[in-house]
This record gives sequence, C-alpha cells and structure tokens, in this order.
Amino acid sequence: MSNLTLKVTGMSCAACSARVERVLAKMDGVHSAQVNLALEKAVVEYDESAVKPGEIIEKIKSIGFGVQLNKIQLTITGMSCAACSARVERGLNKMPGVINAAVNLALEKAMVEYSPAQLEAADIKRKISQLGYKPGDIDDGEGADREKTRRQQEIKRQRLYFITAAVFSAPLFLYMLVMVFRLHGLMPLVIFHPKAQFVFASVVQFIPGWYFYRDAYKSIKGGSANMSVLVALGTSAAYLYSVVVTFFGSRLGIHEVYYESAAIIITLVLLGKMLESQAKGRTSEAIRKLMGLKAKTARVIRDGREQEVPIDEVVVGDILVVRPGEKIPVDGVVEEGHSTVDESMLTGESVPVDKSVGDEVIGATINKLGTFKYKATKVGRDTALAQIIKIVEEAQGSKAPVQRMADVISAYFVPTVVGIAVLTFFGWYFFGDAGNFTRALINFTAVLVIACPCALGLATPTSIMVGTGKGAEYGILIKGGEHLENAHRLDTVVLDKTGTITRGEPSLTDIITAGSISAQELLRLAASAESPSEHPLARAVVRAAEEQNIQLYDTAHFRAIPGHGISVQVQNKKVLIGTEKLLTEQGIDITELVEQALDLENQGKTAMYVAVENQPLGIVAVSDTVKENSREAIQKLQDMNIEVWMITGDNRRTAEAIAKEVGINNVMAGVLPDQKAEKIKQLKEQGKHVGMVGDGINDAPALATADVGFAIGTGTDVAMEAADITLIRGDLMGVVNSIKLSRATMRNIKQNLFWALVYNTVGIPVAALGFLSPILAGAAMAFSSVSVVSNALRLRKVKLQ
Repeated sequence: MSNLTLKVTGMSCAACSARVERVLAKMDGVHSAQVNLALEKAVVEYDESAVKPGEIIEKIKSIGFGVQLNKIQLTITGMSCAACSARVERGLNKMPGVINAAVNLALEKAMVEYSPAQLEAADIKRKISQLGYKPGDIDDGEGADREKTRRQQEIKRQRLYFITAAVFSAPLFLYMLVMVFRLHGLMPLVIFHPKAQFVFASVVQFIPGWYFYRDAYKSIKGGSANMSVLVALGTSAAYLYSVVVTFFGSRLGIHEVYYESAAIIITLVLLGKMLESQAKGRTSEAIRKLMGLKAKTARVIRDGREQEVPIDEVVVGDILVVRPGEKIPVDGVVEEGHSTVDESMLTGESVPVDKSVGDEVIGATINKLGTFKYKATKVGRDTALAQIIKIVEEAQGSKAPVQRMADVISAYFVPTVVGIAVLTFFGWYFFGDAGNFTRALINFTAVLVIACPCALGLATPTSIMVGTGKGAEYGILIKGGEHLENAHRLDTVVLDKTGTITRGEPSLTDIITAGSISAQELLRLAASAESPSEHPLARAVVRAAEEQNIQLYDTAHFRAIPGHGISVQVQNKKVLIGTEKLLTEQGIDITELVEQALDLENQGKTAMYVAVENQPLGIVAVSDTVKENSREAIQKLQDMNIEVWMITGDNRRTAEAIAKEVGINNVMAGVLPDQKAEKIKQLKEQGKHVGMVGDGINDAPALATADVGFAIGTGTDVAMEAADITLIRGDLMGVVNSIKLSRATMRNIKQNLFWALVYNTVGIPVAALGFLSPILAGAAMAFSSVSVVSNALRLRKVKLQ
C-alpha cells in the first residue's frame, strides 16, 4: 500500500469534504480516504498497482474541487545513458507525493510534479543525490547563461579526457598497426615492450577511464546498471588479462597482450561522448536565442527625469521611454506617442505593427520609428517572453508517449547484455574455440562494448528538443512532447469562425429600417442597447455610432441571451436585438424584414433584428472580414488530407457564405458556446483524431476536449491555458506549420529508434559470433550516439511558412 497526501481546494463545508471522501473511497484500488476540512487535506491509502496518483487527482477535480500541486525543474549531472535517466525517473516516481516525474537525458533535466502537502523540493533533490547524481536548480533569470556555461564546462572536461586518452593510446595504436601489418622490424622499440604498454594503458584506464568506474559504481550502488558498467567491465577484462600476461605470462605460457583494446575503446567512447556533448549543446539553441532577446536595461521616468536602470529593477506601473531602434524592455501599454514595432522575433511575422496610445507592446520586440512612452504591465517572469521561454523549456523537458518503448527496453538492457556477454565467453571457451581463453575474452569484451543504450535513450528527447525549439522560432508554442506527437495523427481540424478564420473585428455594413424610424435613430437605439456588451458584433455597432458622434441613451436590466442576442431597457422601453428565433419566440412578427435579412446573410453578413416593445424597427448588419491567409492555410490543410470543419454560432446562411469564401465544405452552424465541446466529442466518437482551433473563452472547453487544442495567440489567456499548442502569430498558417513540424519530428524519432534498435540487434550477435573486434565495437558505439543526435539536428532545416 502507498500513501498520498493532497491539499484540496474549494471545499466550503463539511458536505464538501464528506463528498470528496466518499468519492475517493469508492475508487478501485483505494483502500481508505480521510479528508480534513479545516486543514484542506486528503490522505489516501491506495494500491499503486491498481490506481495511480494522477487518477486520484483527476477524480477530485472531476467533482469540482482543486488540488494544489507544485512543479519543479532541476538539472541533473552525471547521467551517461538511457539506463541512468530511466533509473532516476523510476526512483522519483516511487517517492510518496510525486505525481509525475520525467527525466530528459539529452537536456540532463528532470521535471517533477508533486504534492507540497507531502513532499518538499529538498526531498526530491536528496533522492537524486542518493541515486548517485547531482541535482541543481534552474534559475529563470540567468538560466541560459548558466546552462551555456555548464555545457561548455562539460565539453571542456570531455575534451581533456579525450586528449589525455588519445595521447597515451597513440603508442598502443601504433603497436596494433605493427601487429596487423607484421612490421616485425619495429618490434624491438621500447614503446612496444609489454611493460611500457602497461604504463600507457594504466594512465588511460585509471585517469580518463576513471570516469567510467566512478559512474558504474554509482549506478550499481543505486540498484541498476548503465553504459559505464559495460565499458568498465569490458575494458577491465582486457586490461587485467594483459597485466597478468605482462607479469606472469612466461610462467603461464601466454604472451599476447591486449592493452590497445582497452585503451582505444576508452578513447573512442570518450570521443563519442565529447562529440555528443557538442551536438546536444546545439539542440538547446532555441532557448538560448529566446533568452538572448531580453533587453539588459530600461529607460524609466522617475522623479520627473529619465533614468537608465537594469531590467530587473523595472516594476509594474513604471513609465518607460523607448526610442527608435531600441528593444522594448518589458510588456506594457502605450501612454504617449506612436511608432511601428518589429515583433518578428516572437511572432515570426515580418511586417512591423503600428502602435499608438492604448495598444499593447511586448518586451524584447524592437521599436522601429517613433519615440513613445508606455506603462509597464508585466515584468520579470510574467512577461510574454518569459512565459514563452517557460513553455518551451517545459516542452523540451517533457516526455512523448513514443519514448515509453525505449524506456522499457533501457531498463532491462544492460543486465541482458551482461548475460549475453557471459554466455558468449563460455560458448567460445568451451565450444567455439575450446580452451582459447584469449578468443573468448575478446568476444566477451566486444559484446559488452558494442551494446550501449545511449542511442536508444537519445533517440526521442533530442528530436523533441529540436522540434519544440524550431516551433518556438516560428511562433508555435508546444506545451509538451505528447502534444507534438499527437499533432501528427490529426485527420480532422475544426476551426472556430470569429477571430480564427476571420479577424474577429466585425464592422457595421448595413442599416435597414421598418416604419418611420430613421437610420440614424435606429443606430442610436441599437448602439445604446449593445453598449454594455463585450461581444465583437455589439462592439461593431457601438463603434459605428461613436464614429458618427451619436450620443447614446442610458440603459438598464441588460441581459445577454447566449447564441441568440440581448434583452435590455432603453429609455424605459424593452429592446430586443438578435436572431430571427429570438424575436419569433417573443411573438414578434418580422415577416416584412425576413427577405432582406436573407439577402444580407447570403452575402456572409450577420443580420440582427431590432425590436422595441415587441414592434420590429429594422435590421443592423455587420460583417467580419476573413484573414489574409485563411483560405491558403485551409487549402494546405486539405492538401495534407486533413478534413476541415468550421464551427460558429452564426446561422447557417451566414456561416456557409464565409465557408464558401475560404473553401470549407463542412460547416457546424448555430452552435451555442456550451455545445462546442459536445460537437468535438461527437467527431472523436466517429474515430477521428480532432484538432480544435479557437481564440475565445467560449472555445476553452472545446480546446480541452480535442485531441490537440490550438489557441490563436491573439486570443484570450483562458483559451491559451486550455490549449496544447499556442500560435502567437494569430493566423491559421500556424496550424499547418504545427502539423508539418509534428510529422517531421515523428518521422525523425522513428528513424532514430529504428537505427538505435537495428544497431544493437545486429551489433550484439555479430560481436558474439566473433566477427567484431573490441576496438571496432567501441568505434561503432561512439558513432551510434553521435549519429542519433546529428539526425535530430536535421529538424532545424525543416521548411515552415
């Protein structure tokens, strides 16, 4: 049995705590559940083979309560292969209170989600230390610089190890050439004497090679075996055998030494690790580029004068001055002046954006023309750039489902290989070449050395890192590896109309009156009624009245009727504005206006009937223009064999007019906000893999229901929080690019996994059958890891639009 302690939020009375306790107790695998209302705590005893902590948390959330969880990201130094990362991950996930832990070998980082009611960050660090590795904090402020410095130090250390090993292995390599090409005339050279070789090999074995002994010891101490165990075992066998021959060979009747095998294997493996470190450093370039965008200083107005201060000293509410050519230090709102701003480094959009009073500006973008003043609204880790960096870091540290296979294999790989190596030794000694200890030892060593799980462990995370980084460069923020993987399966994409296909900024196009009311008075009445509303259609009517300087009436008792319209009192008269259905349900005869409304809707306009005291007075119509590249993006999705749907609350005629304009054949019209998620669910029940694209608060449930939710970055924070992928540019080409990137990344991962598995599947039998020398095995092992990382780096060349 395991225990889980959680802090449960939202419980207001004893009935709430009793309900939580009752629901948890009924779960399969839960032995007991005790909920304390005063402490807001739930203590659950459960069988971990039957139920997972995450399922318990989801159950609590499903009945309307929250669970407070913390998330920590740590660096981990000392991991050498997939077995290491798998062991750390396994150890962390077994800790009471850990909900989920994902360890990324390529990034050398761990992402741990845990219950603060049961566990502290210090406990997690202590556990990592107990497993034989060194944990470190990730500082949001200087993370990029520290990461770069740490990576450079690691490459420098690996280079020193390699150079030392190469220098002292060189005489042994020459000896091997002399033996291969039978250059017996060179044999008397002192450097080829067995005792000289012993000195050279000992330096390699115990100075640069000590890395493998130390790492192997930590691994075995932690209860598992990693790549270093294989290298240490293989090279030690060749080295110790040679030592015995050097000092006791004449008595035993054996003369051949194999120092060169042990030394050159260590040298080649160290070469591979050095090249691998350099290649892995390039996979994090996207984060470093984003970090490098930050301004270092800001020009702030304090005490009536301009002061240049470090960026960290800017606080919310400060008034900042930005001149042409300067970076905008933090996020804010323009207070004075106007300019154009280059936002391409964050959005990928090359055309500068006009900014004037009231417009938002984003930190790290570049002011092009005018000087302006703006008020800081978000600083530090709250800025858009900081949030983008956080999302990309978490995505790169996450684990895609496809990696599970590699994790399972890695967990059993090293013990299996040791078993195969032992069988190889006895097979050759007793049957293959009976009594030939040397031959059996060489083949034993070759099996150990060629079987490295590094390539398998690097196959997925390196591709995920490069893929998510590439996406960030194009304004595509992918929240996790699983979402990047899921996107390649999509065969259906549902697009919300307003703000996604269209600009979301409709304007008034037509005013049609009935009876004696004038067009200006009808606009005044409609704009007054719509003034309390935040709906885009309502704002279009109000904006049209403001542009004509029309004075609005006061209103009272405003009520929005979702999907249908509004009811409000204007000058003590009941006003209804909305759909045909809204007015007919109120018994209002709109027969004389229906034909004109149909004509407007066939033009793709939204016609809203206006009635006062149950008398129809006319129609106001608005139209939302289609975004420039919506049609092109939709065509590209269709060319990728993806079925495209449009979903909207508009009536069918208006919806189909817009759909026809952009080339969509499948339309879901008249869908109320609370019905969107149900429509997505219905498509999924048909066996489709559905992506949902939206930008509004009412899209959030549908985004969460879809297999992959895409939030247009120009939309609301709620939509972006519910989505799996955020498109900062705010256009549909981001959906095309996301799916393209996902397909390329998954293709890359499958290539990596294929070659990593083929390499070991073929290499181990070849070595066991005696067709591979230990030195060639070492070279092949080093090449495998470098080739996997290099292949992942090819993703940087994927062409997006």
